[in-house]
Amino acid sequence: MAVENLASNSMANISWLHGLLWWRNWGKRDWAISAIGFAVFVFALAFVSYSWNSDPDSNLSSTFHRITATDLVDLTLLHNATRRGAVCLDGSLPGYHFQRGFGSGANSWVLYIEGGGWCNTIESCFWRKEIHLGSSKHMGHRVHFTGILSPHQTQNPEFFNWNRVKVQYCDGASLAGHPDNELRNGARLFFRGQLIWEALMDKFFSLGLSEAKQALLAGCSAGGLAALIHCDEFRGLLPKNVTVKCLADAGFFLDEKDVIENPTMRYFFHDVFILHGLRKSLHKDCIARKEPAECLFPKEIIKNIATPVFLLHSAYDFWQIQNILIPEGSDPYHYWQKCRLDIHNCNATQVEILQGYRRSLLKALKEFQKNKEGGMFISSCFIHCQAWMTETWHAPTSPRINNKVR
Repeated sequence: MAVENLASNSMANISWLHGLLWWRNWGKRDWAISAIGFAVFVFALAFVSYSWNSDPDSNLSSTFHRITATDLVDLTLLHNATRRGAVCLDGSLPGYHFQRGFGSGANSWVLYIEGGGWCNTIESCFWRKEIHLGSSKHMGHRVHFTGILSPHQTQNPEFFNWNRVKVQYCDGASLAGHPDNELRNGARLFFRGQLIWEALMDKFFSLGLSEAKQALLAGCSAGGLAALIHCDEFRGLLPKNVTVKCLADAGFFLDEKDVIENPTMRYFFHDVFILHGLRKSLHKDCIARKEPAECLFPKEIIKNIATPVFLLHSAYDFWQIQNILIPEGSDPYHYWQKCRLDIHNCNATQVEILQGYRRSLLKALKEFQKNKEGGMFISSCFIHCQAWMTETWHAPTSPRINNKVR
């Protein structure tokens, strides 16, 4: 069976997802586990191979409107961060991009944390120091606000006039690292993700987050994992009468063995956990019950989150296929080479293995479905991260269900 035939016959307008995500009551079990076919020109970018340190949240412009000045948002460095030791891997200042809300959105906030993998060794962290994922010296001074951050009502009807923040990701551990385990190897590396998070929150409160009536913490990939890790902490910073929810976009990483039965992702997360000293940022009950690195997997994290969470994810997330299920080191004879880059090239045996990975995802989410305050949208698109890009957030080609918008 072709992968696209796994889809239900219905197509979903992503606007329906918006409504479910925010304006409907998540307590009514409005679950949408929808498998959606491919829109070829939209997902052509999915054919690019990503590495552990890749940045799925790159600055691709929308094909649906001419870029204007309102789309381009300047980088702001957190100048008071040095005082509290909240610095990127190389010791430079962390940064963010901010557009102030207006009208009915003046007291509403959406914070979106960019993705970009993790570093699990001294060597890989040193490599990240030379790019924007580890240093503000290499961050783009202006970025396009598209998708969930777009200022255009036609492309982002629910959030276009909210206070919108894109958080630059430069610590290599989903904004969760602690300096306790900082190491030296010729030049110093700073593992300060938790401190960066705290400094950012202080800054956003000074910009008006303290007056918010509703707030959404979201993120893509490693940023989606960060949104899960900090979800309840974010909720706790705001008054009880504020509506707070969290969105993990492509942030539900599976603890699954690869095609040659190696627990590649578990080993990788174990190294990240040790190197960055993540123990203090993860739930203490999980740490007490499990091998600590397991507590970095979203399946365990969501068990302890009290704040409403929405998961936006693909059952055939190409980053996970290329790095968890079929990492290059587990395919020495290149049997999977064409398939892992484009699942239209997979043979029947390979498709069955990919379907097994999908089943593992749905099994991992089975308990979460009992959470009356949560929700999910699981597609079958060969893509990684869907909220940050207009083409998959709100566009004529975005997924629909029964050609209806809820």
